[in-house]
Amino acid sequence: MTVEVGKKAPDFELLASNGEKVKLSDYKGKHVVLYFYPKDMTPGCTTQACDFRDRHESFKELDAVILGVSPDPLDRHEKFINKHDLPFLLLADEEHKVAEEYGVWVLKKNFGKEYMGIERSTFVIDKEGNLVKEWRKVKVDGHVDEALQFIKEEL
Repeated sequence: MTVEVGKKAPDFELLASNGEKVKLSDYKGKHVVLYFYPKDMTPGCTTQACDFRDRHESFKELDAVILGVSPDPLDRHEKFINKHDLPFLLLADEEHKVAEEYGVWVLKKNFGKEYMGIERSTFVIDKEGNLVKEWRKVKVDGHVDEALQFIKEEL
């Protein structure tokens, strides 16, 4: 199953970098920026996380919560957060069940090799839990500003 704009976003429960289990439904009443990324500590993922970090207060002012999701385990998330001073939760989707549910666990090709992995994607979920915007195959440059602009103008 993949998600569809205009429909209820699939709820899930994952372990978060704060050591607690987090459900999407925990954030009802807030906008949620749910972003999936391939791997902690890689150049593109670091740039994206730092862009979200640098605009965190702007999202917060719009009543929006940022949640990052990757297949990395919690200990790796913790190192990533500490190294880059990230002020938002990272969720561990080690079995990629949530990534599959959101349709971002895909066949990738790199240097002639095929493997399954995360397709960098962002989803905006409104205060009622409905998916209102999605970006797939995200290019990092300018993306966080685009997501912020969408929330400012559309929600």
